[in-house]
Formats: sequence, C-alpha cells, structure tokens
Amino acid sequence: MTRNNDFRAAATGPFDEPLAAALEESGLSRPAAAVKAVLFARCCESLEQMGGAQLDESQAYFVPGRIEVLGKHTDYAGGSSLVAAVERGFCLAAAPRNDSRMVVLDLARNESVTFSLSPEIVPRHGHWANYPMTVARRVIRNFPDGNRGVNVALVSDLPPASGMSSSSALMVGIFFAWADANQFWQHPEVSEELHDPLQLAGYLGTVENGQSFGRLTGDRGVGTFGGSEDHTAILCARPGFVSQYAYCPVRFQRHLAIPAGWTFAIASSGVVAAKTGAAQARYNRAAQRAASIAELWRQRTGNDDPHLAAVLARGEDAARQLRELLEQVPAGSPFSSAELVDRFEHFVEENERIIPAAGDALAAGDLPGFGQLVDRSQRAAERWLSNQIPETIYLAAAARRCGAVAASAFGAGFGGSVWALVETDRVDRLLADWQQAYQTQFPSRGARAEFFATAPGPALFRIRKSPVSMK
Repeated sequence: MTRNNDFRAAATGPFDEPLAAALEESGLSRPAAAVKAVLFARCCESLEQMGGAQLDESQAYFVPGRIEVLGKHTDYAGGSSLVAAVERGFCLAAAPRNDSRMVVLDLARNESVTFSLSPEIVPRHGHWANYPMTVARRVIRNFPDGNRGVNVALVSDLPPASGMSSSSALMVGIFFAWADANQFWQHPEVSEELHDPLQLAGYLGTVENGQSFGRLTGDRGVGTFGGSEDHTAILCARPGFVSQYAYCPVRFQRHLAIPAGWTFAIASSGVVAAKTGAAQARYNRAAQRAASIAELWRQRTGNDDPHLAAVLARGEDAARQLRELLEQVPAGSPFSSAELVDRFEHFVEENERIIPAAGDALAAGDLPGFGQLVDRSQRAAERWLSNQIPETIYLAAAARRCGAVAASAFGAGFGGSVWALVETDRVDRLLADWQQAYQTQFPSRGARAEFFATAPGPALFRIRKSPVSMK
C-alpha cells in the first residue's frame, strides 16, 4: 500500500484525458475510466473549495463496489465466497487538516458532515453520516494518536442501497483518507496486526460489525452483524477475475478468470436493500441463526469451534451430530428447530457443495455447468435462507430466459441486485430485454431500477501521477 501525493496534477478540468488514461492503466475499462475522470475532477474542485486543509498533501482514491457471485451469508460463519469488484464505486479526494476535525462532503447528496475525531463520537444511526462517524470512532479508540483531521470530498456512481456494498466502500474510503492523513502505515501496530490487505480487510470488517480484531478492541459498529467479504473484495479484487476467499480469518483461495468475451450485466431491482430498521433486523437474524447453531454445538459437545465452517471441517460425522442436535431444540429457544435446520442446510449447500463445484466449473471454462450450480444457489436462498423477494427472484429467472449463462441475486437480500453472466457482444441486447421484461412485470419499480454492464474491475487504488501539470 504505497503512498502517492501528486494526484492533484491530474484534475485540471471537467474531463482530463491523461487522468482517464491513468485510471484505465489501473484496471478500469475505457468507458468506466472516462466517467471516473469527470467524477474525480468534481471531487478535486470541491476539495479545494472546502478550505482548512493542506492541499499539498492531498490524495485521491477509487473504491469499488462488489459483486458477490456466490457465497450468500457465508462469510461471517467462516465460509467462502466468490467475489469480484464492479467498475462503479466511490471517487474520493482528501487532504489532511491541522486540527482534529473530519469534514465529509457528499457531492451526490449535496450534504456534508463535520465532527471531531474522538472516542466519544455518537454516530447518527439511520443517516449516511453513521458510516464515516463509526470509522472515526473506532480508529481513534484503537489508535489514539491518529487524531489529525481530514477533509473528504466524495461522489459515487453505485446505485444506493443496492447490495453492491456501497456502505462498506464508503467506510473503506474514509478509513484510507484518515490513514494517509495520520501516516497510519508507519504505525507500529500495523506491522503486527495489519501487515497485508487480507489482514486489513479483516480489521475493516470488524470496524463495521463492531467485533474486536486481535488486540484492537471492538466497538458498536454500524449495527449489522456482517463479515469481511465486502472489504476483502474491495481491497483484493483482480481485474478480469472472480476471486475465492475464505473468512474468519480472511484467506485467499484462488483467482478464477472470466473467459474472454464474457462480462457481467447488473440489474439493481429498485427495492432498497437498506441495513437499517426492520431490514437490519432481518439481515441480522440470518447471522444470529448461524451463530446460535455454532453456540449450540459448543454447549452440547464441549468443542470450541468458533463458527459453522469449523464444525463442518470436522467431517461428515460432525454434520450428522449437528443435524440431530438441531432437531431437538427445546421450545422457547430464540429460534425454532425448523429455523435452525433451514439455516444449517443452506450453509451446507452453498458453502460445502456449490462454491467448490462452481469454482471448478469456472476454472475449467464449463459455463453451462457453472450456470446450473448458480441456479442451485438461487433456489437454496429462496428455500432456506428466505432473503429473496419477488423482484430478485424474477430478475434471476428473467436473465436466464434472456440468454444469460448464469444469474443470481446477491448481497444481504431483502432487496438489492442480480448479476448475470453474458457474452460481451450480446450484453446490450440482454440488458434491454431484461429491463423491458422487469418493467412489464414490476412497473412500480421502473423509476428506481438500474441496468448496466461491468467487467470485473480493480480493487481500491490511489491515483497515480498524471503527466498533466498543475495550473
């Protein structure tokens, strides 16, 4: 994670061809790079107007959203997932201040928040400020000397609350802005706890979910009991590839190339996948059921397996024993026997059967076989995980009817998006047919729905030096 301090030379107008070229060199496609060049110019101009910061120490970052190709609610239970970055995400420009205040300007909302870096910050739950404030609260508790403030101007072209990890991307971007302002990478704790992107992804996952990370004490988080899949994809994705990681802790497993001539199409359903209020409770319920199963196992066996994946790693006999335990859950327990059995069967199907086989199929270039396994994943979520809604169920099936070789809903569920894998020279036709079918079936969702193509994109990157001179 090297540092670069000269990005401002690249943003001298509404569109800058050398900047677009630099973005393309970092892994974005040419069309995506052109869009981001304009967004970065807006961020840089706004940063200069904010005042109170050391512009000669400025930084700029692209922080992508992600596709969860497979791995529905597996990461926090120690399982694996297949992930890729999208070419949409957050563009941020940031500069350190000489005080302890953080000022974050969201250009899309035309709103800003200002707060002091303090362990006593009270985040604004239910408001987008919850995310930067939660980051600031946690890092200042873990690293008390990191109290140099920072100005951040940002804008995103991700559909909001669409299941593409916009909230995690925002938090990761804010963390990097704070980290560079405070020379975090030279901090002695970093070499011990956060020495590589996988470790950092694990830590940032705990910033969001409130857990501790080694000696770095946890805090309240943002209120969701998620894992570190999103943060891993954001920090470790590889252009042109789907990547398989395991979690708790984060471990790399393999990169799987998307075959030449194929790309992703995305349909954002227009149903907000917010992780607040009732939606947060539904999301957390899936995580709580997985945790309850592991806790029941520990209580009944005396083993110390921390999560479902660790239990299943003991072999088929452990799975049999656990099924027997789940069928005997006493009345009055937080979850019924049927709820826990469903949660267990989903994890076994998704993590133990589908993901390994689907990865093998993709590695072998067997796209029809891959598509059949993805169909199984979608059906398993509908049957056992119960996080699908009519819109995402319809979109996954409709993409297949429109000619996609594979399609699935992804993310937390209860709204959000669906991905489809399609030949690049057919993606525009599929998107048009897919959108038309969806608008016919769900006309009330048409105004908020969004359909677009994306290649598997790069992980977070700082903008490298541009040949354009400062003016």
